[in-house]
Amino acid sequence: MNHIIRITAALALTVGLATGTLAAEGAAISGEVKKIDEGAGKITLKHGPAKSLGMEEPMTMVYRVKDPALLKQVKVGDKVTFEAEEAASSGYTVTKIQKAK
Repeated sequence: MNHIIRITAALALTVGLATGTLAAEGAAISGEVKKIDEGAGKITLKHGPAKSLGMEEPMTMVYRVKDPALLKQVKVGDKVTFEAEEAASSGYTVTKIQKAK
């Protein structure tokens, strides 16, 4: 009986970890850098659907960046993956960005 409980617990843990990984991957958005405004701390990104932000259609948007140093990691024309969050008063903010692999 203990053996069955251990197997069941291990299976539940594995499924939980896999689900968490899929959720994290779903937060990444693919896009292309169109414009960088370091002075204003903003970046313009053309991107596909951003389900984590409730955006079902591709679009081009201006985002604030959480850390201005993020703007130094990319240049106009780069294909990127990024994560963003919505703030009630300031719109959408990029929290992570990296060149696409």
